[in-house]
This record gives sequence, structure tokens and C-alpha cells, in this order.
Amino acid sequence: MPGRHILHVRNLCKSFPGAQVLTNVSLDVQAGTIHAMMGENGAGKSTLMKILVGLQTADAGEILFNGQPWRIKNPHDALKRGVAMIHQELLPFRNLSVAENIAMGREPTRWFPGWIDRPALALEATRVLARLCSPLAPGRKMMDLSVAEMQTVEIAKALAYDASLIIMDEPTSAISQREVDALFNLIRDLKQRGVTVIYISHKMDEIFRIADAITVLRDGYHITTRPAHELDDRQLISLMVGRELAPPAPARSSCQREPALEVNRLTLPGKFHDISFTLHRGEILGLAGLMGAGRTELVSAIYGLAPAASGDIRIRGRHLTITSPAAALAAGIALVSEDRKLFGLVPQMSVQHNLTLSSLRQHWINRQREAALADSQIQTFAIKVAGRHQRVMHLSGGNQQKVVLAKALLSNPDILILDEPTRGIDIGAKTEIYALINRLANAGTAVLLVSSELPELLLLSDRLLVMRQGQLSARFNTRQTSPQEILKFAMPA
Repeated sequence: MPGRHILHVRNLCKSFPGAQVLTNVSLDVQAGTIHAMMGENGAGKSTLMKILVGLQTADAGEILFNGQPWRIKNPHDALKRGVAMIHQELLPFRNLSVAENIAMGREPTRWFPGWIDRPALALEATRVLARLCSPLAPGRKMMDLSVAEMQTVEIAKALAYDASLIIMDEPTSAISQREVDALFNLIRDLKQRGVTVIYISHKMDEIFRIADAITVLRDGYHITTRPAHELDDRQLISLMVGRELAPPAPARSSCQREPALEVNRLTLPGKFHDISFTLHRGEILGLAGLMGAGRTELVSAIYGLAPAASGDIRIRGRHLTITSPAAALAAGIALVSEDRKLFGLVPQMSVQHNLTLSSLRQHWINRQREAALADSQIQTFAIKVAGRHQRVMHLSGGNQQKVVLAKALLSNPDILILDEPTRGIDIGAKTEIYALINRLANAGTAVLLVSSELPELLLLSDRLLVMRQGQLSARFNTRQTSPQEILKFAMPA
């Protein structure tokens, strides 16, 4: 392992109103290595990285990059000096194309200053996307992309700069396995060329697959930095959480057989076709499939975000036409969207107001009750927050996800749709959320679970549907199948 250090952090401190996020954090990162940053949500990982790229300013401490004091004004200044970051929270220019997003701030010009060379722009985007084995067209608008596709563009944008340090904050949270494999091959290639990668992920298998060294943060403190080969899953989890995790949820009781949701021949041209299934009370029904298979589009149609063109939806035996989220909520359906920033939260609002946003009729005229409910949800979901009046934008990504879940459940839904509910969630919070999902099902809630993580689907689901290219390709009892068999039916024909 190379001995030269590219990055030194000394006694870094950062606080937000009412919350100390980093306390005297010090660490060293060796050049040409893959350095993992681990910790629960709210441990300070993303805040530390945002300070490194100029998105936030430290209250105290020192950073040295290549032996020189690191003082930058903004992320663009960091990019010019060789440090790029792929963010957990996507930051695309939605009205611009894929190629324009990749080249943002360094667009090629010709003829006259300010005249963008469109062919060169598209060629550069095609070249970078090819390194990720991505089929995305450079001319597509970002607003038309899925979360997974937007994350692929963010990765490509960072790679387009010949940076000596690339920070990746949960880069695989919403991309397919094929793209994960391509990314890891690219990371290894970058390492061979001397590029340093700081890699943040909650996925243990990823960390031990690619990391040379692992730094653990907990509650804003640096706990340890060790070579990856000196740790195993159990030791790493213990260092991260500093406590005993709750035991796995006990086996649930048999599902109640009354149909809660019946979908018959639901179709939205270009997205999904002829989808039929039944979800029963007290059942967890998993929905698997690769990126672009139509899973998110299907649950969005059921919830009224983008209604289907044809087909039939029945709730508790009654035919309903659901053309808006308001109609879905009135029918007893709640959705936790895969894109919490776009559909799940109002970042400028407080935690309290976000929590009660979907149930205003019950709580808005009774401020005391609203405050009590917010405090109860914060405690139940173990949301790390300075208080219910703190703005959601100041929470970590994982704690924001907990707010989204808590908000959905305040409406007391009969049917709960979870689209990637543990995306960006640490191992401790995942355990808590798994137990919560099981408790809800045991209490009679019908749960439709969409996830890109097959172990998660197999652990939680009673039955499993597989989507491929907009159609249902298989149905399984999860106790009688395997990840290999599921993937066989998920892969394009």
C-alpha cells in the first residue's frame, strides 16, 4: 500500500443549530487507495465530506491536501484542484440533458466564446458513460430519468474530471448490479492509475470487496482507522453502532387472507403492461426487478402519481379510480417514494411539519397534539434531531428517510407501499426498520415492498413478484426460491 498521504484532517469540528456533528475528528488517507468511511446515519460522514469539497465550512480544525492547506470556496473550486464528489442526495440540473450535466462548468466551445460545441459535448458524454457500461443517451433530459439513471450521470460527471481524489457517497444506492460491477472495475482501474477514492456505503459486502482501509465515525467522533483485512462484519458493526443490535424479528403469524389491494391488467404504455396481482391484509409482497423494469412506475400508478392508462384497481373489494396521491391517502394507501428529496420531504420545513404533512386534517388545528405526535414519531423511529423544529434539510440522509417513513405511518394506512425504504440507511437503522415492517404486517397492514436488494426481499417478503421490461415475469414463494432464480427472471429476455 502506498505510503504517501494525500489527505490529512486534524481536529475538525462542525456544529449546526442545536447539534454537534463533528468533534475533533482527525484522520489520514493514503494516496492511491480505496478508503471506506463507515458509521450510522448522523455519524458525520457526509458532513465531513461536504467540508472537504467546500459545500460546508468547518468551525475549527485543519485540512491538508497533498501537504498544502486546503482552503476552497466552493465545489467547483475543489473540482478544479482535483477533488470530485458523488453525492448521496442527487443534485442534477433537471431541465438540462445528460451530456450538459456531465460537462457542467467545462463545456467545450467552438467558433466564438460561449458557443457550445454540441457534437463534442455528446461525444465526451458517450465516452464517459461507456466506461460505466451505461446505455443512457447523452441527449435525454434529466427530468425524464429514474433515480438510478440520475445517479449514473452523477458518477459519470465525477469521472469526467481527471481528479486525484474522488469521494463517493452511497454511489450504488440506486443502480443495477451490472452498473455496480462496472463501477467497481472502474474504481480498481482508478486505483491502478494512482487516484484515491473515499467510499461511503452502508453495504458491508461492498466495503470488504473493494476497500483497503476503513475509518469508522460514531456520533461525530473518529473511532478508528484500520486496514480492511483486519476487520470482519461483526467487528465493523460493533465499532459503528457501539451497542448490541436488536435481535431479528420473530417469525410473523400467518397472513390474513382478505384481499386489501387487487390490481387487474394495469397498463401504462411504455412503462408497464398487463400487470395483475393481489395483496392481502397482513402480507408483505415483494417486487423485484432490474433498473428500468417498471417497478417504480407501477407503484406510482397505484398511488396516483402517474395513473395507468387502463386496468382496474380494487381496495378492499371496491373499485376505485385513483388519479392523485390525495385520493390514494383517502383510500388508505401510503407511499414511501424512492426519491425522498423530490417526493417525500419539504427540506426547508421543520421535522414536525414534515411529519404531519400527510395528516393535516387531523392535526393542523391542534398545535399541541401535532407537537406531541411529532415527538412521539421522533422517539419511535430514533430520529437523530436537535428538536422537532429543526429543518429537515439539516438532517443526515438516513434520518431524512426515517422522517419519510414516520410521516407515511401517521396517516394509519391499510396499505403501505415501500419503494427502496432502506436506501441510504445504516445497518442499525435497517434492523429497526425490518422489525417495524414485520410489526405492521402482523397488525394487519398490507405491505408492497420494492427493493433492489434481493437479501432484503427474501428476508421480509411472504411472496415475490418479478418484473422484467414492464411485465410480470415470475411469481415466487420466497421460502422456495433463491437469488439466482430471481435474477434469471429479472434479466432481459
